[in-house]
Amino acid sequence: MKLLVRRLVLILAALGHEAASAGPREEVRATYERFVVAQNAHDLDRVRALLLDSPQFLWVSDGRSVWGREAMLARMASFQEAEVWSVAPALDEAVAVEVGADGAYLHLPLTVVIGSAKAPDRLRFLVSMLCVRTPDGWRIAALFTTTAKDG
Repeated sequence: MKLLVRRLVLILAALGHEAASAGPREEVRATYERFVVAQNAHDLDRVRALLLDSPQFLWVSDGRSVWGREAMLARMASFQEAEVWSVAPALDEAVAVEVGADGAYLHLPLTVVIGSAKAPDRLRFLVSMLCVRTPDGWRIAALFTTTAKDG
């Protein structure tokens, strides 16, 4: 009887741990939320830590392919030189698409606020982000941005 109770406790503990651990969809969303906070703080070191350290990292932005983490950070730094620069994602509209146990996309609309403090532009984009699980946690492997259209 004690053996049966012990086994049941172990099984329930394992099931509880599995249910409590976040899946790829939740992990990708949490990774993106950390990415937004780091961007809005203009903290490129924290942004760097969230990006896959690979020459295969890809950011498609303004019709350009930007390859590699450092190239992406340099481009982002140039945007952050504006008097005002921040991102405002519509997280309530975010959709996560699991592509496997170690990968998922997050797709959402986002507004970039950039320019002068008196009259910043508000640019609407659609963003799709691919995240992969690494030994160090989830990392952004690719970002695809396009101008949002009405309709």
